[in-house]
Amino acid sequence: MNKVIKVILAVIVVLLIIAAGVGIFAYRNMSYDILNANFLKKKGYKSGFTENTAKLSDGSEIYYIEGPENGPPLLLLHGQQVTCFDYAKVLPKLSKDFHVYAPDYYGHGKSSKNPEKYTAAAIGSDIIWFLENVIGEKAYISGHSSGALIAAYVSANAPDFITATVLEDGPFFSTLPGRAENTISWLSFKNMYDYLEQDEIKSFMEYSLEHDYMKEVFNANDPRAWDMIIKEPALKYLKKHPGQVPKIWYYPPELGVNAIYALNANMQDRNGDYDLRFGVTFYDFSWFNGFDTEEILKNIKAPTIVMHVAPSEMTKPGYYDKNGILLAAMDEIDAQRAVDLIPDGRYVGGFKSNHDIHADLPDEYIEVLLDLKNQIES
Repeated sequence: MNKVIKVILAVIVVLLIIAAGVGIFAYRNMSYDILNANFLKKKGYKSGFTENTAKLSDGSEIYYIEGPENGPPLLLLHGQQVTCFDYAKVLPKLSKDFHVYAPDYYGHGKSSKNPEKYTAAAIGSDIIWFLENVIGEKAYISGHSSGALIAAYVSANAPDFITATVLEDGPFFSTLPGRAENTISWLSFKNMYDYLEQDEIKSFMEYSLEHDYMKEVFNANDPRAWDMIIKEPALKYLKKHPGQVPKIWYYPPELGVNAIYALNANMQDRNGDYDLRFGVTFYDFSWFNGFDTEEILKNIKAPTIVMHVAPSEMTKPGYYDKNGILLAAMDEIDAQRAVDLIPDGRYVGGFKSNHDIHADLPDEYIEVLLDLKNQIES
């Protein structure tokens, strides 16, 4: 009898350990701050960051966070569908050597949502205003993705306020008509346009589950992969939690599944701060009104680094999938063309990152900026 009791107790202990492990695993996955919305509370305030809003004469508002004055100004411009907090992994360390400014640009985060301002020229002009009136002195500028396009515009049009420029995996040339239509980015912007033009499916979150080109990527080896891994768990979640951003407890952040849902949060669904109308301007190319990519790159006077990711495991040695769709911001030809056009441009590539070098490889990103700073100051 004692042996039976011991076996039962042992089984109970094992089950409790398993349950505790599953509980910890689920808690981590569900509490993980995918978009770094809690950066200020967790690390930012302790590192000396503050949050502010700059107001322009036309009523536009630019929300930004600012670090302590520990060096020359550094202006960081995030990519699309995220906010200034996308730089969370690098902000504390960068703030030890720079006076960091990181704004949300229009259509994102807590900044203005006015479609009349959704062009590179309008945003770039107001970022120049920010440089002149908020920062008030020459600054390093680093932009990621579409933020790299804005950084290039600012650097070319306000040379007296730029010390050096870093263009992190920007979609140079691949966003132009004739090229863009065969990129995963443009196809995602087309989804935004198509969703806003229809009224059958009530949320973009649900619409994207059906129409996202990522379905092709997931289904490359198994035609049911997208439905089983992405779509069906999300729809079950939405049925229980309508209007919320899906977050599946058994997906760890390293898999990136919950990040797919988080990036599709938007103002129109009332579950995020991204304005889908901003994405539409990349679909119809109106964002590029007054933006001549080649001329802008030619007119960047400051020392400039073009950062570029390596081909992914799925597409190497190139950047295109089997359908000829560019699964990256730019290919090797685009990157080299950008470098060649910039008078004092330098290529730094080979980063094993999907796109967000500063988030995937924070130490390598910081090293690039610090090496550039040392080069300028030596």
